[in-house]
Amino acid sequence: MSHKNQNHHPASGHVKEECGVFGLINSSGSAGPRNPAFDAYHAMFALQHRGQDSCGIAACIDGRLVLHKNQGLVPEVFSPAQLERLSGACGAIGHVRHASNASDVNPANAQPIVARHASGSMALCYNGTLVNSLALRREMENRGGIFQTTNDAEVITYLVVREHLRTNSLADAILNAMDYMVGAFSLVVMNDKELIAARDPNGFRPLCVGQVDGCYCFASESCAIEALGGTLLRDVEPGEVLVASGSTLNSYHSRIKVAKRSFCVFELIYFARQDSVIDGISIGKAREEAGRFLARRSTVEADVVIGVPDSGIPAAMGFARESGLPYAMGLMKNRYIQRTFIQSQKLEREKSLRIKLNAIRSVVHGKRIIMVDDSIVRGGTSARIVQLLRDAGATEVHVKVTAPPFLFPCDYGTAIPNAEQLAAYGRTQSEICQRIGADSLQYLSLDDVRHLAGDIGVCDACFTGNYVLPHSNSGNLNM
Repeated sequence: MSHKNQNHHPASGHVKEECGVFGLINSSGSAGPRNPAFDAYHAMFALQHRGQDSCGIAACIDGRLVLHKNQGLVPEVFSPAQLERLSGACGAIGHVRHASNASDVNPANAQPIVARHASGSMALCYNGTLVNSLALRREMENRGGIFQTTNDAEVITYLVVREHLRTNSLADAILNAMDYMVGAFSLVVMNDKELIAARDPNGFRPLCVGQVDGCYCFASESCAIEALGGTLLRDVEPGEVLVASGSTLNSYHSRIKVAKRSFCVFELIYFARQDSVIDGISIGKAREEAGRFLARRSTVEADVVIGVPDSGIPAAMGFARESGLPYAMGLMKNRYIQRTFIQSQKLEREKSLRIKLNAIRSVVHGKRIIMVDDSIVRGGTSARIVQLLRDAGATEVHVKVTAPPFLFPCDYGTAIPNAEQLAAYGRTQSEICQRIGADSLQYLSLDDVRHLAGDIGVCDACFTGNYVLPHSNSGNLNM
């Protein structure tokens, strides 16, 4: 992710996707019984929804780290020959990345990052955003640090390497580095002996641990573990560092204490795949419940309920079941192109949307439509989808949104634009409805969103402006 303060965001119609991380180590501590690089490849397929700009795998083969990464989707970056080059590893980590702006779409910013230093070698990949990354980078540069990328992963790598030179333990180095890191982060780190996972003390970003054929693995979402035929053991706790070495798993905890657990609420609403379970919450069931909440408070009459693929579909099904209205697939998604928010130019996004989504005329023609979607950011994408439905003959389009209005930018990795660019900024709900061309508009209430998360505690700063960490690029720089 970019090292810039996250008030600078891409010009997209949706919030940006998060990155995805994965790692697996053989239980024997050497090659076999699994092929970790192949496992990372398949797990990255399962996590492709979290990032489509670049991807990479680092594998530990005979005590040395071998890396392959590039821009593109997983099958574009990894040919059979390239995967074969990574075979025979005792462990591997993988990463799928989404750039936060057009300037970050650079092969140098792809992950994992491999660092070779006086205490050995390590590979690192990361999901999140450090609030104080710019301040950390400047401090390191003032001390002679040289950077090759513009992402936070290199800043974190520099911190871990520096701390590793002060201690013989990579786990201790990561724990020490966490003392300086302010923000959201889920890490997977590997050397020639260990695979380590770490989650920030607030628990902003998801990270879980599982087993495949007795081998420990870490992933951003449980769907990646299940794609390998593995078993989800549990989530990595906020502030926890887990060390897998052969058949052993040891747990350590950060010294940093936080007042409030702050899981990103938008993981529930949009980011995560609906078959994942995060912090004990079934994503698909949470989204279906969001649709039910909307239905209980809806006052409009309609003929059919449709969902905007993909995250709007379970919510639309929940709405239909609660309201008694029929559910139908009214929008067809082309699954062979990248998501529309990836394009940085407005014309590119509009062309991609026309290719990506098509209204099914036989479903919507002559009907009053309830359209369920996950969010409205700038409003442009919603307006174009509403127009698609009208062009297909819908007589009314009533938009239901499974999130409250976005009013504030995000510092922790969700690329919510500056407030002035948000559809809800300075506008009433009626004005937003007019802006997107709908007949009516309904948002999910903040209380209902919090109810979806149960007792885990969520960050909802993008709705409320209540930031749980310093809203600046500062931090503990006594390095």
